[in-house]
This record gives sequence, structure tokens and C-alpha cells, in this order.
Amino acid sequence: MKNILSASFVSTILFIACSKKESPGFADEQDVNIHYDTAAVDSFSTGAVSVDIARKIRMSSPQYLDSVKQAKKLQEEEKKLKAELEKENKAKQDEEKKKAETEKKQKASEAPASAAKENKTTE
Repeated sequence: MKNILSASFVSTILFIACSKKESPGFADEQDVNIHYDTAAVDSFSTGAVSVDIARKIRMSSPQYLDSVKQAKKLQEEEKKLKAELEKENKAKQDEEKKKAETEKKQKASEAPASAAKENKTTE
């Protein structure tokens, strides 16, 4: 009797476990279609762009060209400023040299004059 009860219990468990079960929302999930606005482009396909060509395209863009022009203008302005500073420095150095030379001449002319005065006073 125990064998019959245990056999019937095992068979009911197997019957319940092996029966078909329907998942309530699984069929609805398969109907959803996702649309992407981009498509994958293989690097060897007709629409692919190499790195060099992409760089040329970027370099030919108006924004890039404008930035290059601005950079050139800045460099030219810097060169002009440096040239002006160099001219000013040269002018200052020339003035200082002239002042130094005139001072030397004045000292040199004062030295013989003072020596002559000393000679006159001693006589």
C-alpha cells in the first residue's frame, strides 16, 4: 500500500512538471519591432570613409579654415610686436651709447681744462 501511494505521488508530480505551460506575455514581446536610424557601415563597404579622407573633410570645413586664418593673424601680430620691441630696444641702446659718449667727451675735455687751470694757479 505504501508502494502504491508513493508511486501515485511521484507520477502526479511528474505529470504536473511535464505538462505544457503557456507564458502569458511571451508572444507579445516578439511583436515589438525596433527601428534604428543608423546603419552599420563596414570599413570595406562603399559608404566607408578612411581616416585620411575624414581628416581632409574636417580640414576643408569652414570652421577649421576660419580658425587657421585667425591663428595666422595672431602669429603675424606677434611678429609685428616683436619687431617693434626690437626697434625700440635698439633705439634705446643707441641713445644710451650716445649719452655715454658725450659724457666721456665732456669728462675728457674737463680733465685737460682743469689740468690747465691747476698749472696756471701754481705758476
